[in-house]
Amino acid sequence: MSEHPYFFTWSAQSKAAPFEIVGGRGARFDVRSGSGETHPWLDLASLSYQANLGHGCQRVVDAIKRQADELLLTVPSGAFPAKEALARTLLAHAPPGFTKVFFTLGGAEAVENALKMARLATGRHKLVSRYRSYHGASMGALSLSGDHRRPPLEPGLVGVTHVLDCYESRLPGGSRVVEGGGSAEALARTLDLEGPRSVAAIFLEPVPGANGVLIPPDGYWPAVREAADRHGTLLVADCVLDGFGRLGSWYGFERLGGAPDLITVSKGITGGYAPLGAVLVHERVAKVFEDQVLWAGLTFYGHPLGVAAGLEALRVYEDEGLIERAASLGEEFAGWVAALQDRHPTQVPRTRALGLLAGLEIEGDDARFARLGRALEARRVYTHLNPRIRTLVLSPPLVIGAEELRDGLAQVEAALVESA
Repeated sequence: MSEHPYFFTWSAQSKAAPFEIVGGRGARFDVRSGSGETHPWLDLASLSYQANLGHGCQRVVDAIKRQADELLLTVPSGAFPAKEALARTLLAHAPPGFTKVFFTLGGAEAVENALKMARLATGRHKLVSRYRSYHGASMGALSLSGDHRRPPLEPGLVGVTHVLDCYESRLPGGSRVVEGGGSAEALARTLDLEGPRSVAAIFLEPVPGANGVLIPPDGYWPAVREAADRHGTLLVADCVLDGFGRLGSWYGFERLGGAPDLITVSKGITGGYAPLGAVLVHERVAKVFEDQVLWAGLTFYGHPLGVAAGLEALRVYEDEGLIERAASLGEEFAGWVAALQDRHPTQVPRTRALGLLAGLEIEGDDARFARLGRALEARRVYTHLNPRIRTLVLSPPLVIGAEELRDGLAQVEAALVESA
């Protein structure tokens, strides 16, 4: 048996390695090694995609402390000022017509409750999502997911159909190619084949991030929206990873066109400083539950600590202009990624970037990816390296400095060259 008294996630326990973060500031965090020494790492991953505000955001920390002194225990139906303020702020940044918020403890719970709402509001049970997607680790959310984490736990939820992906990649030199084998037209045809007006909802990440930063081509989202409307099917934007500036907008789908009916969020809603998620609901769905029971609830619904962290995080995004900054810095970031690709066209055959999220497809086998991982670790640069899809994903905190980001990419490039 392994020595630790707790489980490590997504791991065989005998092969899991602890990673002790002891603090940090901005885009860097401090790690204590087995020998007791502490070293700074550059965070080009935002940890598990949640640290959009970076490390050591004192405003959020202080807000949590104040809330702990004021109120910690309440009931799911409890009302307090921060809860109302957070809901109203989230809705203010959503498209017109969004009128209600359902709070959760994280992204998977947000997806689960969006799923419930879709089934209850439409009276249908079928759902459609994409193969290269991730919607959460709970059984309903995992059933919607399409990546390698779903098959070991099947059978999942009845009525879920997956469709092929559709995304655009940059090739060395600047030309672009649409890949994945899917299209909005194919998704619409799937709705037809599943039976007219039989699908409750389509669940889509604006840009699947953990599965390779799969940016849809122009027109994809509006065409999916039109197909959903034709079938009376709801469109759910799973913005758990893409939200709060990651793609250079508040929720991520805004730059793609085609507003959804429900929006799921988590991760960046608190910058990772406390557990919280939410479902934002358009009036055309919310009105169903004025007289019909919403069969959904959680003991820690709208917990004061998570709410306080979320409200202050949103104020920081607003006050510091971080969403707009992510959009502008994202333009430079995409250019730097493209230049890196052009310098190493055989090693990096495809790249995709939007906002402060980029995926670099890397040529090589598992041994090469192991070397690349060691080279990045030696430089103390933290990234999302996924040998299953041969992709390195970069998602730095929104507070990272331009030169700091450029220097980080230079470290990534040096690691690529060393590991070739």
